Amino acid sequence: MDLNSKLDRVVARHAELREQLSTRTDFDKPDYVKTSKEYAEMGAVVAAVEKFRAAQAEVRDLEAIIADPATDTEMREMASSELQGLKEQLPKLEHEIMVLLLPKDEADAKNAILEIRAGTGGEEAALFGADLLRMYQRYAELRGWKFELMELSDTGIGGIKEAVANVSGRDVFARLKYESGVHRVQRVPETEAQGRVHTSAATVAVLPEAEEVDIQIDPKDLRIDVYRAQGAGGQHVNKTESAVRITHLPSNIVVTCQDDKSQHKNRATAMKVLRARLYEHQRSQLDSERSAARKSQVGSGDRSERIRTYNFPQGRVTDHRINMTLYKLDRVLDGELDELVDALTADDQASRLSEAI
Repeated sequence: MDLNSKLDRVVARHAELREQLSTRTDFDKPDYVKTSKEYAEMGAVVAAVEKFRAAQAEVRDLEAIIADPATDTEMREMASSELQGLKEQLPKLEHEIMVLLLPKDEADAKNAILEIRAGTGGEEAALFGADLLRMYQRYAELRGWKFELMELSDTGIGGIKEAVANVSGRDVFARLKYESGVHRVQRVPETEAQGRVHTSAATVAVLPEAEEVDIQIDPKDLRIDVYRAQGAGGQHVNKTESAVRITHLPSNIVVTCQDDKSQHKNRATAMKVLRARLYEHQRSQLDSERSAARKSQVGSGDRSERIRTYNFPQGRVTDHRINMTLYKLDRVLDGELDELVDALTADDQASRLSEAI
């Protein structure tokens, strides 16, 4: 099917949905909500199609003016100049439509569970993990998102062994999903007397937050253990059994939470993380390619596996997936991630477009 035929079908479907919605009054029915959502999502595509076709019509009009022997020289020159600009604009408008027509990831609009773990590099890796946590907290602030720390295992001297956060807001997963993988840091540790650059790593995993309607968990599939919370250097230690460990027996996924003094709150937090991990596990099973990509990105936390390098001596950040280097390390660590995320999004769209054509 050529592009124009595909666009005709999109416009016709949008008009059909508009007609359906205009005659219905059962606004609370699930299928009404579904129809409304489809209609709203198609709105951007139809607007782009109308703009594209208006430009095509204008091109035809200008070509007719230029081809007409009765057209005077000044008018022909003016039409030729406008025609050149429109012909340069048409491929961009067509590309915009093709991107809008790409299959949507249903998880893009969801909130996200962000997990950070120190990898290779000991205390320096833990300190870098803390840097990443601050970077994402700052990015959330800049985007107007809510950043809620759900679990934190610190080293007692500024580093983190593991952190889990819930990030909520507009298009959170769509923006953060490219952060999954091994992040590598190259810098001189404060304890390094010789001034040598050390390499450490931390892993980041971003999972779409799952609602109860997304994932149904049978209570019989869970083993729930409670125990006394442990803290670094004797800090944050509870004398009551408030820490919770939940094991999902069919998948063998284990989630622990001890950050709150309330066992009830820890249990609720652990269930939220478990649902997110099970939802991602389900999505990965349905899409084996995505599963393989995520596994290769997150890896084991080894220094040799990385998606991005933060080089302090040179003040640069390099994303190895798109060979993009920015000499603004301080600003990136202060949460200015949009330039990287926009480039990764564009690269993903280009890749999916090439597969679709």
